[in-house]
Amino acid sequence: MRSRSESLEFALLGLLAQNDLHGYELRKRLMAIYGPFRALSFSVLYPQLRRMLDAGLIEESISKDLATSRRSRIVYRLSDAGRTKFTMLTETVSPDTWEDEGFEIRFAFFSPTSGANRVRILEGRHRRLKERTEIIRAELERSPVGIDKYLEEWRRHSLESADREIAWLEDMIKTERK
Repeated sequence: MRSRSESLEFALLGLLAQNDLHGYELRKRLMAIYGPFRALSFSVLYPQLRRMLDAGLIEESISKDLATSRRSRIVYRLSDAGRTKFTMLTETVSPDTWEDEGFEIRFAFFSPTSGANRVRILEGRHRRLKERTEIIRAELERSPVGIDKYLEEWRRHSLESADREIAWLEDMIKTERK
């Protein structure tokens, strides 16, 4: 996913492939995917939904559910074109799919991705993290005397986190290959 907009579109397509949802519920589920430290405001969500409506990827209808609310809600659902695009995106693997945000979003919708592509994505992520750990290790080894102790601790933390993710990825790859 090259841009945040593309990542958001993929995530929305994935959520709507599971269920028809209204905007508040979409935002709530997206926040569960993105995590609590990435803000996703309605001012980002609704323009993206509008672009997807204009592109024919989703459709909207008005729902008046008096049991849960007095107001009517716009419910979004995947169109045939949106379903086709989501399927195509789940089967597309590129270096973007193993970078941080791209991987998180892709992993959130791993079930509809073919086994072969899941392995390719996991292996790409594994290679990317191995490269990152080599860089961090080299930086730690050549850290000049007197470097900020907090920067050094952040590098150690980053290295430990990457090492844990590498071990997890190795287990995931082994499981996927079975």
